[in-house]
Amino acid sequence: MTVKPSEIAVVENLKVIRDKISVAAQKTGRNANDIRLMAVTKTVAPELVNVAIDNGVDLLGENRVQEYLDKKDSYVPDTETHFIGHLQTNKVKYIIDKVDMIQSVDSVKLAREISKNAVKNNLIMDILVEINIGEESSKSGTSPQMAQELVCEIAELEGLRIKGLMSIPPICEKKEQSLHYFSQLRQIFVDIRDKNIDNVYMECLSMGMSQDYEAAIEMGSNIVRIGSALFGQRQYH
Repeated sequence: MTVKPSEIAVVENLKVIRDKISVAAQKTGRNANDIRLMAVTKTVAPELVNVAIDNGVDLLGENRVQEYLDKKDSYVPDTETHFIGHLQTNKVKYIIDKVDMIQSVDSVKLAREISKNAVKNNLIMDILVEINIGEESSKSGTSPQMAQELVCEIAELEGLRIKGLMSIPPICEKKEQSLHYFSQLRQIFVDIRDKNIDNVYMECLSMGMSQDYEAAIEMGSNIVRIGSALFGQRQYH
């Protein structure tokens, strides 16, 4: 069987990313094994995704409902999958029993739809509450000021479990700027965790992508969402 250059690149990229995760973790006295590497699969061919899985990646991140539904049967079976993209309420029913977590819950309206569909399917859906830490109009997510209130309101709904927070900070030229946003998110995470709210299990802090995951790890992230650094620049179509 001929191994394609793109497949070799994924394996090599994976080694580099794991090394960087390890170094970033060591800086703050953490164990690299406590940080999960998520392969973000947007526009990536299933064959390449499976190369990552075959080389130890055990978590996928999906951005688009239809793309995921088209590709999921081509993935290595039983790979944990989280939905990380903006999710419209009318699309919840299509993925409610096909993903392990929805990371991008940014409103009570969406949470209620997830709750309704989870109860209907007799399951508990793990979710993360998405924070718009940079308060950018182009991005979804609740404001930092409203985060705790939103968590409290969502936590009362049936059929879901809040497992932590997720965020996509602004793209920063300097690491110090990224550290600032990640530090803010970490503080919100800790503040909510310390409240011991019923049905809130602050275990997951999902922050950091290809351009800033090392800084995110230094600030406490335990899920980093890696796309282009792993699979190369996306080919949009």
